[in-house]
Amino acid sequence: MEDESIKAHNHIRLLAGSSGATDMSAVVIQIQQRVFLAPEFSHFSYYSKSLGNRSFLLQRHPRMRFGPHSKDAILQSLPPPAASSSLSGSAADYSGQLLDAKTKRKRERIAGIDQDELLDPTLLADPDSSFCEFKGVQIHHKVCHAEPQAQNLLQNQTLPQLPYQTKRVCLPMILLHGFGASVFSWNQVMKPLAQVTGSKVLAFDRPAFGLTSRVNFLGHSSPGSGVTKPLNPYSMAFSVLATLYFIDFLAAEKAILVGHSAGSLVAINAYFEAPERVSALVLVAPAILAPHAVHKVVNGNLAGGGNQIREEGPNSNIYGNPLIRLCKILLNLSKYIAQTIMRMVKGMADMLNSLYKKALSAILHSSFAVMLVRMIIDKFGITAVRNAWYDSNQVTEHVLRGYTKPLRTKNWDKALVEYIAAMLAESESESKPPLGKRLHEITCPVLIVTGDSDRIIPSWNAKRLSQAIPGSCLEVIKNCGHLPHEERVEEFVSVVENFLKRVFGDSKEQCLQAAT
Repeated sequence: MEDESIKAHNHIRLLAGSSGATDMSAVVIQIQQRVFLAPEFSHFSYYSKSLGNRSFLLQRHPRMRFGPHSKDAILQSLPPPAASSSLSGSAADYSGQLLDAKTKRKRERIAGIDQDELLDPTLLADPDSSFCEFKGVQIHHKVCHAEPQAQNLLQNQTLPQLPYQTKRVCLPMILLHGFGASVFSWNQVMKPLAQVTGSKVLAFDRPAFGLTSRVNFLGHSSPGSGVTKPLNPYSMAFSVLATLYFIDFLAAEKAILVGHSAGSLVAINAYFEAPERVSALVLVAPAILAPHAVHKVVNGNLAGGGNQIREEGPNSNIYGNPLIRLCKILLNLSKYIAQTIMRMVKGMADMLNSLYKKALSAILHSSFAVMLVRMIIDKFGITAVRNAWYDSNQVTEHVLRGYTKPLRTKNWDKALVEYIAAMLAESESESKPPLGKRLHEITCPVLIVTGDSDRIIPSWNAKRLSQAIPGSCLEVIKNCGHLPHEERVEEFVSVVENFLKRVFGDSKEQCLQAAT
C-alpha cells in the first residue's frame, strides 16, 4: 500500500506556491497532467488508479484526511485543461477557473431564473407599475387611460384609420389574470380596451402572483388566541374584496369585470358578493367546471305527483292484518338501525376528513411542499406556458421573461404553497353552495370567450357554461389556445367591443356619469 502511495506521489508536480516537493501547502498542483487547487493542506497523497481521465478539486473537510489510506476521498470532478502545454500557466488563472466552476455548479436556477439573489417586488417593477396597500398587502397594479387624442380624432371623422374607437361605453374595466399569470398577461390589450370603454382599465396581481408582496400569513396568524383571525391574503375572499376595492379606487359605482381562466372565478364570486357593482362579466377561457345538467324550473305538480304514496286509513283491512303489522314494526326497526349506523359512519367520516385536512395542511405548510412546488415549476413551468398557446412558436423570449419574472421575488415559492393550501381549503368548504349550482342566478350581461384549440380548458366546457348562464354570449376564436388576449389580440378586442356595443350601445348618460 505504501509503494502505491509513493508511486502516486511521484505523479504530483508543483506548479505554484512552495518549491519543495515535500511541502504540499502549495495552492496549485498537477497530478498526471491534470491541474488541482489544494489550499491549506500539509500532506496528502492519491492513488493514480482513482483518477482515470477525470480531474478533481481538493476541498478541506474537518473529518477528511488525505493520507495513504484515503483513496475514496476524491471530491469534485472538473473539466480537463484544453491542452497539456497550457499547464505552465499562472497559478492565478488555474485557481480562478476552478473556483468559477465550483461557483456555477452551486448556483440554483428555477425555470432558468437564478434563485441565489431574490429581490423585493418593488425593485422589479416596470415604469408604469403602481403599488397600493390593501389589508396589509402591497398590491401591484397598472392603470391605462383612454387617450384624449382619440376623442378628438373621433370628432374629426378619422375612424377608418383607428381600430377600437367606434363607440364607447364609458365604464371602467378590471382585468383579473389566471393561475401562474400576472398583469403582464394583459399588457397587449389594456390600451385597446381603454379605447373601447372610453374609461380606465385596471389590472392587478393577486397575492402569490406577479409583483404583489408575499405575506407570511401562517407566521402572523395565531389560531389559539381570542383575536379575530385575519383574512387570508391567498383566499378567494381576499381577491374578491380586492376587486371591489379597485372599483372604489377608480371612483366608479360599477365596473366591467374581465377574468381569464382562474380569474373568472374571482369575477363571478365578486358578482355574487356585490352584484350591484358589476355591469358585465367577460369570462375568457374560464376555469369554471360547467354543470352537467342545465338548471330548469320544474313544475311542482310534475315534481311531486309521480311518487306520492297513499296512506292507509286506520280501518284498512291491510293495516289490521297482524302479519303486515309485524312486518311494518320490523321495517321501522331496521330503519332505526340503519340510521344509527349511518350516523356512526358519518361521524367516522367526519373524523377521518378532519384528520385528512390536518395532515394535508401539515404537508402543505412543510418544507417538502415548498421543495415540490419548486421542482414542478422548474420542470413544467416553461412547458405549461408553451402549451397554453395554439402556436408555441409565438412564445418568444419576451413572453417567457414576462411569465418567469415573478420567480425573482422573495418568498415566491412559499406564497404559492399558501395559495394552493387556501384554494384546497375553500374547495372543501360546505358553508357556500357550489358555484356551478348558482350560475343560473347571474342576471348581468355575460360574454364567454374561448379558443377552439385550448389544451388547458377545452372549449366544450365553455359551451356548456354558456348554456348554464341565462342570456350569455359565447364566442369561439379559431386557431387559438388558452390565451386569446395574447394570441389573437385584435380578434379578442373586437369580440369584446361588439359585445359591449350590443349590451350598452352608445350611452351618453353613462359617459357623463363616468366622467363625474
